[in-house]
Amino acid sequence: MSTILVRTPVITGLGELFTTHGLSKKTVVLFDEHTRKLYGESLLQTLHDEGFQCKELVVPAREASKSFSVAYRIYGSMIEADVDRSWNLLAVGGGVIGDLGGFIAASYFRGIPVIQLPTTLLAMTDSAIGGKVAINHPLGKNLIGFFHLPELILIDPSYLKTLPQREIYSGMAEVVKYGFIADEPFFNFLDLHFSDITSLKEPFLTEAIKKSAFIKADVVEKDFRETDGLRATLNFGHTFAHGLEKLAEYRYLRHGEAVTIGMVCALFLSYNLGYLDQQSLERGLSLLKRFRFPKGVVKRRFVAIDSELLLENMLSDKKKLDKKLRFVLLKKLGEAFLLEESVDESIVLKSIDDGRRFFSGKEAC
Repeated sequence: MSTILVRTPVITGLGELFTTHGLSKKTVVLFDEHTRKLYGESLLQTLHDEGFQCKELVVPAREASKSFSVAYRIYGSMIEADVDRSWNLLAVGGGVIGDLGGFIAASYFRGIPVIQLPTTLLAMTDSAIGGKVAINHPLGKNLIGFFHLPELILIDPSYLKTLPQREIYSGMAEVVKYGFIADEPFFNFLDLHFSDITSLKEPFLTEAIKKSAFIKADVVEKDFRETDGLRATLNFGHTFAHGLEKLAEYRYLRHGEAVTIGMVCALFLSYNLGYLDQQSLERGLSLLKRFRFPKGVVKRRFVAIDSELLLENMLSDKKKLDKKLRFVLLKKLGEAFLLEESVDESIVLKSIDDGRRFFSGKEAC
């Protein structure tokens, strides 16, 4: 499994770290335009000082970079630089770079090692961990990809100081998810220190990142290829979220924002189907009520959307199996399960309506 390091500064001593893990000092360093500007000089200087041979590559900082055309261009640059299977790839950025870099590493020379250096809260606690790497297709996100575990995941919480508040709340959705699905004491910790974490206060921020990262790593180790339903629990709220993202054209709603809304709907669905008691429902909703969205986003992208239209778009979700929606539900706070049987559409629609009423009138701070 991957080795996860959480520390500040995380890039100190990379030469020794790579050697210890059997990695060469020949590294393709993949940035997007933002991460190159923010971290490129210090990182590349550190690598140079520690004797690395590097090939630097930069792609646009947008979702559209997760495409065959961008990957093809990167392959060409790597071939021209004589990059062979003795090299590795260091992906520096958020989910887009982590996915793109992992996809390229998994496919180039039939697979070279990838090292993830996530720079967003969402990537640090979710997308950089677990080895699912993919690019998009015009007909859907993340449809073409591999399982390719990173050799190292290097997490530096201080990088989050460069992020706008919207990105912090977006990443916090995945953090909270782990409390819901796997660890009630962690849920209680998040409930108690939510504002400390979103304000990037220590030691609460680092504790939340570490706990989230290791919960996901543990789930992935037990069910790497999602064969027994355990890894599927990581998709709590995501069936609703993917429908919302599609309706927002993957542009106007952050993934974490969609997941936050999706978790509200999933809580109501768990309650409406009789799995979750009312007290747990209310505790879960109370925590999710503390999330903040840009003004008008929830109203335009969820509350104002017809429930039947959302359900229709959920049915195009790649997570469905045999054209059947798969829902991750809660039996209690800290215990999730994958519901195998079909759910009556009327109950799904009621849960969406319940979620819309929950968010009705809610605006950003």
